[in-house]
Amino acid sequence: MSLGNGYMGLRSATEEKYLNETRDLFVAGTFNKVKEYEVSELPNAADMIAIELWINDERFTLDQGNIGRYRRELNVKTGELKRSICWTSPKGEEVQLEFCRIVSLKRLHNIAQKVIIKPLKHKVSLKIQSGIDGRMTNTGFQHFSEGDKRFYNKKYMQLMQKTSQSNIDFVYTTIHVFKENGKTKDVDVQIDIERRKIYGTFELEVQKGSTFEIEKISNVYTSRDFDNEGFTGKKLQEKSLLALKESVVRGYGQLAEESAEEWKKTVWDVVPIIIEGEDDFDQLSVRFAQYHLRIMTPTHDNRMNIGAKGLSGEAYKGHTFWDTEIFILPYYIYTNPEIAKKLMEYRYLSLPGAHKKAKDNQYEGAQIPWEAAWLDDGEVTPVWGGIDIVTGLPTKIWSGFIEQHVTSDVAYGTWLYYTITKDKNYMNQYGYELILDTAKFWASRLEFSQEDGLYHINDVVGPDEYKEHVDDNAFTNYMAYWNIEKAIEYYELLRVENPELSNTLKIKLDLERIYLQWKEKKDKIYLPKPRKEDNVIPQDKTYLTLKTIDLVKYKNQEHVGGILRDYSLEQVVHMQVSKQADIMMLFFLFENLFPEDVKKANWNYYEPKTLHDSSLSLSTHSVLACDMKDVDMAYSLFEKASCIDLGQYMKSSDMGIHAASFGGIWQCVVYGFGGIRMINDKLRINPMLPKEWKSLQYTVIWQGDKLQIKVEKEKLYIKNITGNKNPEVYVFDKAYVVDSEMCVEI
Repeated sequence: MSLGNGYMGLRSATEEKYLNETRDLFVAGTFNKVKEYEVSELPNAADMIAIELWINDERFTLDQGNIGRYRRELNVKTGELKRSICWTSPKGEEVQLEFCRIVSLKRLHNIAQKVIIKPLKHKVSLKIQSGIDGRMTNTGFQHFSEGDKRFYNKKYMQLMQKTSQSNIDFVYTTIHVFKENGKTKDVDVQIDIERRKIYGTFELEVQKGSTFEIEKISNVYTSRDFDNEGFTGKKLQEKSLLALKESVVRGYGQLAEESAEEWKKTVWDVVPIIIEGEDDFDQLSVRFAQYHLRIMTPTHDNRMNIGAKGLSGEAYKGHTFWDTEIFILPYYIYTNPEIAKKLMEYRYLSLPGAHKKAKDNQYEGAQIPWEAAWLDDGEVTPVWGGIDIVTGLPTKIWSGFIEQHVTSDVAYGTWLYYTITKDKNYMNQYGYELILDTAKFWASRLEFSQEDGLYHINDVVGPDEYKEHVDDNAFTNYMAYWNIEKAIEYYELLRVENPELSNTLKIKLDLERIYLQWKEKKDKIYLPKPRKEDNVIPQDKTYLTLKTIDLVKYKNQEHVGGILRDYSLEQVVHMQVSKQADIMMLFFLFENLFPEDVKKANWNYYEPKTLHDSSLSLSTHSVLACDMKDVDMAYSLFEKASCIDLGQYMKSSDMGIHAASFGGIWQCVVYGFGGIRMINDKLRINPMLPKEWKSLQYTVIWQGDKLQIKVEKEKLYIKNITGNKNPEVYVFDKAYVVDSEMCVEI
């Protein structure tokens, strides 16, 4: 139930505090490093939402007294979190409480709260403590120095802090407004200032039957914000205070209304997905995914990207992975290309970090970090992870060293964006260089073998992270080949169509030399081929020779990672078992690369060996099951993917939501059941509705045209809303021109 707006993300802890809880507030892109041996991470900012209540000197807490009624709900349509409670204190005082909260989608810096208290039996004495608590840590690490604390006009509390290494100023300002029976009420306050904390204590009496309201309006500003660069701390404080004075005039009600309207205007009216089916859960799951995709994405700033946990938890430290390009970017390319463009601009702006990583590893070009933070950071993957069940020692995280397919994944995202949007300006300014620079890395990464006269890529981790230090991972090799092939195509194109840009990039990237390497090496890259006897493509050099074990226990596991409770990762490396889709990712990204019989043979071989211990895996398999016309399997996998953060297991999101899985859920619906795919630069629509659905409606943007698509059991309706270019689409291999509206029998 976390809230956010892409600028900041707020974990939805309750207003009252509890032992062993997690209270997180993150501001996108504000990375800090605690120690030299640590990696950059998003710091947990001050707690702005705590409101502690005492009723007749008894602290309101759910672990004491009696709860007569309790309801908590997140309205994904409006982004409002509500909680209502009928609570009887240990001494028998009965009160009704309601808590409301938003993080404004309209005003990116604003958090607004409202608490309603109604005594049901007698008048009560009420004590309230609330303010700003800057003592928060990232699992024990404090990222902020002690800062300035202020109390303005006996109303506004303010705290300023600075990150310890990156020197980012954070300014938090808050105000409390009280109302009784709808009328503003003055309440005396005692202000206390402690280390990294400022708070007020308010005391009053509330009559039986009266309705007492607390509105707490807060904001957060940082010197990292685009429009605050160069600000002194004092100027930032003044800006925060002035902005809060403007917000408090609107009050909670207006702030919530305008935020809800922004949700309607920028999300639900723009990219509606309507599922008519037997179970409302399917409709909820895709809207839940769209909700989280919006609150995790920093649409305001191209210097930052999406973390693997969005802005909802400390896990993965706010770092960006291949998750963005492969799982989340397609959603924005097809629904909001301007946001997609900013996400890809981040990758271009972070090329200095990619050059740093390549140079440190004695390679050329741009080697994209497996985990990325600051633009110039380079690799920020931690070196050590969880425990090895056999040795008892920490497990080394090899991804930052040898999981290198991310470099071509980013190039793929660039190509996908351009092909679907035809944004030539982006390519001229960013895209061509990014694809050429990443291909330059692969030319230096290839290893020549005298034995077979081919180039190999040895000692890597593919998408299947249960296989470390493997040679010739099929996904990695094919992606590297594609990256180089695309670089050759674009460089040759530029020399004809844009000689000026071609010459600039030739000098900048030393392409005269590199181009010859691409031409010499491309067709000598070892690409694993299907075995003659069964059409199975070796996932890597040794996978098909490894021992097999009975995986039924782990395929039926309730929670992911069960196999690592019985075996160490070193043992799992030597078994035919996969964490997630690997060979399947090739079929997912390059649908027409292999014939249907090869794809089916590999599905039958690898899917039973895939435990889906990654949140990225289920959605990929669901889409591929649609491609192979196994719609029942596709629907089953979609349901499981939907339950990763929305299912019965309430502990699955303890460390934060699974960002890429939400992009995957959209892909299940639109790519899989909706049938949308880009094949050979053409838009293809081959829908496959599950039997549980009567119809599916969704919207995509294709090369400037907005298309509304509705799928029924036997008919496909396509409406060209914009009518700019009358695009050509392919439905089950037959071409149609969509100039206005059309219906196709399917």
